[in-house]
Amino acid sequence: MTRKPILVGANPAVQLFDDAGACTAYVSCWWVDWSTHGRGTAIVLWQPTGVTVYGSDRGLGMWLADHFVRHFPELDGLPWSVPLVRRARAKVEIDLATGMRAQAGDLAVEVTEVMDRRTFATDDFPLGGVPHSLSLVLGPCADGAIRLKGHRLPGRVTRGGTPERPSSSAFVTEAEVWQA
Repeated sequence: MTRKPILVGANPAVQLFDDAGACTAYVSCWWVDWSTHGRGTAIVLWQPTGVTVYGSDRGLGMWLADHFVRHFPELDGLPWSVPLVRRARAKVEIDLATGMRAQAGDLAVEVTEVMDRRTFATDDFPLGGVPHSLSLVLGPCADGAIRLKGHRLPGRVTRGGTPERPSSSAFVTEAEVWQA
């Protein structure tokens, strides 16, 4: 099966958990160099109360939320509502040495302390029941925070893996290519 690129860019993210292990918030930050739906930046915020898409291009933001984020394994089993769109310039700054900062409207995201850098590739990443190919450079991070209206959202980043191959619910990516 021949697949063609549908998105080239980066998608750092952070997922927060409470002490019982329940997800309290998830944010997916997008830097899109090229896609079938245009280029630009967007941030998708999931909370138990709903989903919000931040960005200046409504079409791109909704496509990222509906085609990608809603199908990510981090959100498996969590409720997904029709996203509220907040038109705001999304600024996403990624550095594989230090982490990521993103901001849009009243939302601010920070991911820090990159613990490792490694490549990842699969030809079987299901999005809505359709397998996609994905390749990227991944940098799991030690810490991350999500602030909304100046207040830090509850929860913490979880870490695991081994010292040689750490994992985290906060990470940066670069050189990300999705194919369908």
